[in-house]
Amino acid sequence: MRELQLRDLYERFRDPATLQALSELIHREAAGLKRPINIMEVCGGHTHTIMKYGLKQLLPESIRFIHGPGCPVCIMPKERIDHAYALAMQPEVILATLGDMIKVPGSKGSLQDARSRGADVRFVYSPLDLLKIARENPDKKVVYFAIGFETTTPMTAALIEQARKAGIDNLLYHINHVTVPEPMEMLLGDRREAQESGEKSRIDAFIGPSHVSVIAGAKIYRPFPERYGRPVVVSGFEPVDVMEGVLMLVRQFIQGRSELEIQYKRSVTMEGNLSAQRLIEKYFERRENFRWRGLGEIPRSALRLKEEYAQIDAEKIYAEILPDEPIDDHKLCICGEILRGMAQPYECKVFGKACKPSSPLGSCMVSSEGACAAYYKYGELLHEARRSEA
Repeated sequence: MRELQLRDLYERFRDPATLQALSELIHREAAGLKRPINIMEVCGGHTHTIMKYGLKQLLPESIRFIHGPGCPVCIMPKERIDHAYALAMQPEVILATLGDMIKVPGSKGSLQDARSRGADVRFVYSPLDLLKIARENPDKKVVYFAIGFETTTPMTAALIEQARKAGIDNLLYHINHVTVPEPMEMLLGDRREAQESGEKSRIDAFIGPSHVSVIAGAKIYRPFPERYGRPVVVSGFEPVDVMEGVLMLVRQFIQGRSELEIQYKRSVTMEGNLSAQRLIEKYFERRENFRWRGLGEIPRSALRLKEEYAQIDAEKIYAEILPDEPIDDHKLCICGEILRGMAQPYECKVFGKACKPSSPLGSCMVSSEGACAAYYKYGELLHEARRSEA
């Protein structure tokens, strides 16, 4: 009997014959659509799958993708990055974060720039790596600049839990965890206003990110079909997953339905991971507001440490050195419009010219999950993408 290989777990979800069969089925059923439909894939991971595997070119012109704000690095405003920079430059601080944050530019520079100026900045693959860093540096304050959606929030909560149990008291936290449903709701408001003023087309449906839903449960998307009449399909990130998710949405429109459905049933449930949710609720509470890069203030769209954990909250301990004035992006950068789904990366005048992964002007290019990075990396598909959206 052949030993199971890692590729066995994903190859069938990238099978060309299966993708072609799904494409033909979507083409056949989409012929019954009364008008074109605009599907927003909320997560940058879906954007990369769509671009990398040329899924746009497998779909009829009546199905259009709108790229959403689901990249935790892309939506981090410059003033929050300046917080990380200011903390890193403190002589007693070791600042650690996830890899993508290292190169994102703030107004003072990136964390990579801070490291080149002598700061002790480290990137980690897992938040739990900080336990070892803190133990090995008892004379330092180790600050974790925590980012991510519902997917990574439990890992930060688990880090806090384990550090407290181990009696580690030199580990602090700067919390930047954000949530998915609130910006989705805000974007629908933006689109209503845009439609009324005759601007860009509206969002007709959403492909919801499965990794978020594994933790929070698909239930977080219920308001969109029930309150706003926008169907949501929670999809995996493999090409076959995305194509099946599109097929499910097409069928909803053909049948006149607006429902929440789960395509990624192999991991996602309606209720989610209740143990992870309880751990999050133990340490975190909602912020009244959080400023998203390119989107502005969104009420109750982010988390913070509860007041009872103020002694490990770097945002409070170092409040005097952390800037709080909003900082705008580069004037030539249209990341804000891209994050809102109002523009495509190739519509930016500096895309692929002054703005490249090696010299990004905006966060959509610097992050590996950013829409601009996806379009730049898979540039050979741009011509087809433009033609399909013409």
